[in-house]
Amino acid sequence: MQRIYQNFSEIELGQHARILKYIGPTTTYHKRLISLGLTPGTEFKLLKVAPLGDPIEIAVRGFRLSLRRNEAACLEVERV
Repeated sequence: MQRIYQNFSEIELGQHARILKYIGPTTTYHKRLISLGLTPGTEFKLLKVAPLGDPIEIAVRGFRLSLRRNEAACLEVERV
């Protein structure tokens, strides 16, 4: 099975994905995402996207979490 690596922004509504790593030069968002439970290996599902595209809502670790698109863009993911 071939792995498909993607930026978070490429995940479509209703898709399941797994976090692989953080990308980008800034660690500010990385620390925030870790504190929210978005660590490498964590699986999530994209539930909702606001009408103008920001924020987005994901289901992760048994709860729903809203993120800004620019925060989520710091994640490299693979579809599950």
